[in-house]
Amino acid sequence: MADLQPGTPPGPGVHHPAPRHPRLDPLADRYAARTHGMKTSEIRALFSVVSRPEVVSLAGGMPAVTALPLDAVGSMIGELVSGMGAQTLQYGSGQGDPRLRERICDVMALEGITDASPSEVVVTVGSQQGLDLVTRVFCDPGDVVLAEGPSYVGALGVFQAAEARVRHVPMDDDGLIPEALEQALIECRAAGDRVKFLYTVPNYHNPAGVTLSEPRRQAVMEIAERYDLLVIEDNPYGLLGFDREPMRALRARDDRRVIYLGSFSKTFSPGLRVGWVLAPLAVREKLVLATEAQVLCPPSLTQYAVARYLDTQPWREQVKHFVELYRERRDATLESLEALMPPGTTWTRPDGGFYVWLKLPHGLDAKLMQPRAVNAHVAYVPGIGFYADGSGQEYMRLSYCYPEPDQIREGVRRLARVIEAELDLHSTFDSVDTGTFRAVPGPHGAEAAGAGTIVGPANSDRYEDRA
Repeated sequence: MADLQPGTPPGPGVHHPAPRHPRLDPLADRYAARTHGMKTSEIRALFSVVSRPEVVSLAGGMPAVTALPLDAVGSMIGELVSGMGAQTLQYGSGQGDPRLRERICDVMALEGITDASPSEVVVTVGSQQGLDLVTRVFCDPGDVVLAEGPSYVGALGVFQAAEARVRHVPMDDDGLIPEALEQALIECRAAGDRVKFLYTVPNYHNPAGVTLSEPRRQAVMEIAERYDLLVIEDNPYGLLGFDREPMRALRARDDRRVIYLGSFSKTFSPGLRVGWVLAPLAVREKLVLATEAQVLCPPSLTQYAVARYLDTQPWREQVKHFVELYRERRDATLESLEALMPPGTTWTRPDGGFYVWLKLPHGLDAKLMQPRAVNAHVAYVPGIGFYADGSGQEYMRLSYCYPEPDQIREGVRRLARVIEAELDLHSTFDSVDTGTFRAVPGPHGAEAAGAGTIVGPANSDRYEDRA
């Protein structure tokens, strides 16, 4: 039989053999380039584990919503639907409900933002959507975003999806180090990199648990002025300080150079998915257009529910109740760590928020140790999820917001036993091969391993291999 020419269909009775290894995803070659390197976050990967009743989860940052007056909240939402169904169940504005935007300005005033106008506020589906919108508006592929090292895992996912490159800036117990920020800006300029903004969580940082000190806030804003740097201030935890009044926001110091992200997920309910962006009017207009292209408008019912909650419920007293609850759980965490952790283990001491950032003794790897911890019925988030370059293997994030104090103590006890077993293994065999998870030299304590490395599409293969 003559060979078929290219493009000639096979004749009758001619059958091509099936591929020996059929592709798992027949659409794989059609995906956009921006999907390359997408991966499940270290937190989401744990969901099936932490739902088991026998596992003490020190992993997820889930607020203690059972501390809310659930009967009152349920009645309030029911009355909203029965009395205002025509409004609450209808489409709304892309910018968000005007009454809610007014109340948001009242909330921000507690952190010194007294000049905000409701016209500058865009309501979003959680502050996560707000960060996504801001990144879409400002970042082109290849642009550089400066972010603390470690940084919020959800933010890293947004930057990766936008094909931006992340350069981490080191932290210590007083938060972002201003001198390191300035050095990063100098080096990026010398390399011809376009830095679009600094992304920062200044209060009770996720995951590091530290807070940017007052002198450093001033220093960071002076650097932003000197280098014409835009600052994205992500502040979901600002009202949850244990031993002091809310600190003055970066946005309260500069209304032109700071875009502020806020959320009701930590102070009311994460399930309602209501957040906001405070931005100059020109930026606000682009955010509204991006919202309308993405979701048309934020959900009306949840916006009305939050506005009614702020209007009718003692929400300031409820925030104080949350603070007392989280302080008790923080104390249980720190006391247990102090009593049970082996020598060489260090951790941050948060004065607000949800998280402790723990550094393992030399040579241990939190990611490699994770299956043994799950087998011991305790869960945490490995540190590599909070770095764009996959470093941070010697760190883990512990969350104390959800478990009861007795559960926290038991979880820390189990974790301490796992760490001790790992140390015994290392002392017995001298060293353990850590595979691809190699240590990247970095500062001591909560500072960033691998700080100064820009990670993005250019080395996303390396990112996948190490994550």
